[in-house]
Amino acid sequence: MFSKSKINEPGPNAGATDKPVVKDAPKPTGEFQTSTPKPKPPASVLSADLHITGNLKTSGDILIEGKVDGDIRAHLLTVGEGATIKGEVMADDVVVNGRVIGRVRGLKVRLTSSARVEGDIVHKTIAIESGAHFEGSVQRQDDPLSVATTGKAIPAAAKPADKI
Repeated sequence: MFSKSKINEPGPNAGATDKPVVKDAPKPTGEFQTSTPKPKPPASVLSADLHITGNLKTSGDILIEGKVDGDIRAHLLTVGEGATIKGEVMADDVVVNGRVIGRVRGLKVRLTSSARVEGDIVHKTIAIESGAHFEGSVQRQDDPLSVATTGKAIPAAAKPADKI
């Protein structure tokens, strides 16, 4: 019925701990407990029959199969083969299978063989498959997602006038 605990027995580690022994202590968290990680939410999908006018912003993943007239911000952006985007796209990972008319900014940018991009690409790493159609410039930056790296020049009319 009762068993002798080896914690209080003298031995090579006797007196080595200054912590009091607590009965019914909760199990330690960390590597000893197994827990199931939270499942990753599925990507949002914009179907082929959907045409959106306006900007899209998400911290998750998005798959575009339809048409979007506006800017898109996401974690992972996949442009489907039949999709057309007119606007700036910005994501950690950008995979273009369809058509993008506008600037593409991403840490990792991939143009597949069916991609059609008309605009500049700002990236940290890029992959362009054979057969991809691309018209524009390519610029590598360590942080292509920062707002300061847009590279947009201020038009002369918008610059403040010098006072004499």
